[in-house]
Amino acid sequence: MPDETRNMQQTGNTEADLLNRHCYCITLDQDALDSSLRDQFSGAGVGFPATSIPELKHFFSNTAVFVPQADVLTMEQVVQALRAASTLPPYLTRVLSWAPDIAQFDPGPVGALMGYDFHLGTDGPQLIEINTNAGGAFLNAVLAQAQSQCCQPPQHPSSIHPALDGFDDAVFDMFKHEWQRQRADPLPQRLAIVDDAPKRQFLFPEFQLAQQLLSARGIETLILDPAELEYANGKLSANGQPIDMVYNRLVDFALDAPHHSALRHAYLDGAVVVTPNPRTHAVLADKRNLTLLSDSQTLREWGLDVQNAELLEKAVPKTRLVARDDATELWRDRRGLFFKPVAGHGSKGVYRGDKLTRRVFESILAGDYIAQDLVPPGERGLKIDGAVTTAKVDIRLYTYEGNTLLTAARIYQGQTTNFRTPGGGFAPIFQV
Repeated sequence: MPDETRNMQQTGNTEADLLNRHCYCITLDQDALDSSLRDQFSGAGVGFPATSIPELKHFFSNTAVFVPQADVLTMEQVVQALRAASTLPPYLTRVLSWAPDIAQFDPGPVGALMGYDFHLGTDGPQLIEINTNAGGAFLNAVLAQAQSQCCQPPQHPSSIHPALDGFDDAVFDMFKHEWQRQRADPLPQRLAIVDDAPKRQFLFPEFQLAQQLLSARGIETLILDPAELEYANGKLSANGQPIDMVYNRLVDFALDAPHHSALRHAYLDGAVVVTPNPRTHAVLADKRNLTLLSDSQTLREWGLDVQNAELLEKAVPKTRLVARDDATELWRDRRGLFFKPVAGHGSKGVYRGDKLTRRVFESILAGDYIAQDLVPPGERGLKIDGAVTTAKVDIRLYTYEGNTLLTAARIYQGQTTNFRTPGGGFAPIFQV
């Protein structure tokens, strides 16, 4: 084994691959995690009893994912390249041409807690998706702080990410900067975290953690259903309380639903600061944009510099819009493709091409889909009740203005990410 390990380390990122396949260390300090969650929820005064803490265990894996430092750097560079591409005037003209009308309005904020999802493989990091309401950051920050040292000496929790210790301050500064992009006042007085039926949302505990963080720094923070909002006389309110800012967790990215009308009108009138907002989603996270971001030649013609264009050429899988005219070619090439609905979210309605039936393929042709070159996810070995199994891994960078706030992984089995896999869930990243 020592010779094998030495050889693997000499071949670059295969050191991480070796550790992911054969290191079964339990790095999660469950007592530390429970204590941290208990302190935070009790501090928020949200009525979260200690007896409920075990219900959160399905969020978390008890092991870490090993990622080469070079890959983390590359992912961060890719995020910067994507942001550079998204500012090009021809790019903006194109993406706004297929965006909803509300996206034409640009009030200033650039999007809190953007999420960039990657698969890692032999070709380096591959961008799978961009998300404007990326969930999990607050839970992952708590998880990352509750790690014990792995049996491999270099993999100490301090290697998770140097910015972790400053996560809370960075998140507060992020919301402050989003506010100040649209308002002259130093801070909002009252912020609402908004989602449909928030208490029934899978990530509701995360809303509570965000509420605690912002409240502790002087911003009164509520968790609301958009149906609780009222807009009258140029003021957005809920139960008689003015709402200055909204942390938007809705998946109605254009705010089209009838029960979102108060928020929509207040947003368009500039009466409330909303982040992330419809403009941010249209510019960065609409899945159709991947057809442009994977076309390095067009990006060069539009003015993207050579270095960023080459980064995106390597890191963004080729993506195309699904059209019935291309049905024969798409069916022929399906085993190398991944199909995603343009308006989808949360892995709903996505299909691996090699799993397609003719009936499902017909529904894809009749719908509004993209086809992305298939990039297999990374793998992580797990030991569950003494039995060794293999799970899949996605990597997410949580960012603001292109700067990384936190890196995290999701461990799962199945076609897409989920929280049903024994031993799976959110996992911290140990850089090697």
